[in-house]
Amino acid sequence: MEKSRPLWDNPLQFVFACISYAVGLGNVWRFPYLCQMYGGGGFLIPYLIMLIAEGMPLLYLELAVGQRMRQGSIGAWKIISPYLCGVGVASVVVSFFLSMYYNVINAWAFWYLFHSFQDPLPWAICPLNSNRTGYEEECEKTSSTQYFWYRQTLNISPSLEASGSVQWEQALCLTLAWLVVYLCILRGTASTGKVVYVTASLPYCVLIIYLIRGLTLHGAVNGLIYMFTPKGSFMALLSHLPLQLEQLLNPKAWISAATQIFFSLGLGFGSLIAFASYNEPSNNCQRHAIIVSLINSTTSIFASIVTFSIYGFKATFNYESCINKVILLLLNAFDLEEGSLTADNLNEMKDYLMATYPQEYAQLAPQIKNCSLEAELDTAVQGTGLAFIVYSEAIKNMEVPQLYSVLYFFMLLMLGIGSMLGNTAAILTPLTDSRAIASRFPKEVISGVVCFVNCIIGLIFTVEAGNYWFDIFNDYAATLSLLLIVLVETIAVCYIYGIRRFEKDLYTMIGRKPNWYWKIMWAFVSPLLIISLFIFYITDYILTGTLQYQAWDATQGQLVTKDYPGYALAVIGLLVASSTMCIPVGALVTFVRKRLKRERVTTVA
Repeated sequence: MEKSRPLWDNPLQFVFACISYAVGLGNVWRFPYLCQMYGGGGFLIPYLIMLIAEGMPLLYLELAVGQRMRQGSIGAWKIISPYLCGVGVASVVVSFFLSMYYNVINAWAFWYLFHSFQDPLPWAICPLNSNRTGYEEECEKTSSTQYFWYRQTLNISPSLEASGSVQWEQALCLTLAWLVVYLCILRGTASTGKVVYVTASLPYCVLIIYLIRGLTLHGAVNGLIYMFTPKGSFMALLSHLPLQLEQLLNPKAWISAATQIFFSLGLGFGSLIAFASYNEPSNNCQRHAIIVSLINSTTSIFASIVTFSIYGFKATFNYESCINKVILLLLNAFDLEEGSLTADNLNEMKDYLMATYPQEYAQLAPQIKNCSLEAELDTAVQGTGLAFIVYSEAIKNMEVPQLYSVLYFFMLLMLGIGSMLGNTAAILTPLTDSRAIASRFPKEVISGVVCFVNCIIGLIFTVEAGNYWFDIFNDYAATLSLLLIVLVETIAVCYIYGIRRFEKDLYTMIGRKPNWYWKIMWAFVSPLLIISLFIFYITDYILTGTLQYQAWDATQGQLVTKDYPGYALAVIGLLVASSTMCIPVGALVTFVRKRLKRERVTTVA
């Protein structure tokens, strides 16, 4: 069904929509974690290579398919071959799963944003116990930021089996998040074009503010050095180049780089095809693929610099606080003169006191912490741990913390809502393309039903065990499915539709054929990379054995590892199978229909 008019008022609006969708939370919390794990220099080289070999070509391919076929994911692949209708269905299923749990992050961001106006911030100090004689025991065993996240925000249960009840505060925040998404798409995808200007640009304004503030914080340099040093070793600076080369030989660094490129651009979800389907047929999708890819990767690096400047401040603050506590403890215990014990001579004085007062020091030893800046920096976190714990820890120690808290969580909301616009477009575009549905219901009703169903199902993530279900969906709902979807997409365009035919389509649209770089990447390099990733993940799942998850133990004030119960493993299998099986089932259904139709024609004849 041909579009009556393009969605986008101009090509710039389309670019903003792609940036709003592609530049998301993964750029802020996943990429910095990978830089920390492999060292910025050691990770950036494979990352940039994967951007050229995988990211740009596959993004260009999806944009070109959407623009040429002028359909959502289901219709576009059905035009290429009726046997590929299941590819589009698989993309819609994956996007549906993603929408169900992704908007929960926006709900959490709303929750933190509402609490950011309090003085002091509620995660800055531990709450008093019921007797008001001291602090909550669970909070004393961990930290005020972790307590606020695990107990006051999630009210998390000790295991997946203890599901608990729905937390009404989180349920209301989730409802609000879906209401905001619905208002953004109320008039169908046309209204999305106005919203993306805000969701794409405002996060950069906040990141710039945070960069200026972050670089002026005490200890920011420590975080930046750690970011660009392999495995966080300050001593590695003396032999920086050899260790960076060592990381280049680490296959996991290449796997992580390829995975980050793949998922940060949002390949395989159908959102990019849906956005491109509303372009003018003459739009230069090649140029836009390059622009969006470069902006996405530059944003990841930029966000990492901001993150590690904040991270360095937080680690330095904790390290110096630890040192000051040890100094105060030793001064009081051994009645030392004020100023005789400093951070510079602390280790020497500890050795002196241990030798001079062995019995007294031995009694005091359990209370003396081993303070280490590198140990503070070495706490590798990603995802919600980085977004809602580490950042909150740093913000509470800043001047005017309420201001920076509001800015930060507002930025998370803009990133999350921008991604949700793309996710919902991947679901809505195939639905509105369907004459059977679009002729019976207006776009507002279709959008409302999609949002309502997602919101109702999403309530499972607001129960006390909801965070464990969130991790299941986040880890298993899309990974293998997307790899298979994009692999089939690439093979379909190059070997079923035909690379030469695709060349002619591109010539018709943008006035020139793709050069040898694009064709080699599409036909050989990108499929081989995807197959390698697919094999890696399958092998990793097999070698892992029993799948496990991190559960919160309130008695210890820390995360503990537990095995997934049988029904959780069944859900994981169902998540993977429900999307991947769409591809062969779609081909089989098409084959059976054609066969039955042929038999009917033969019978009539």
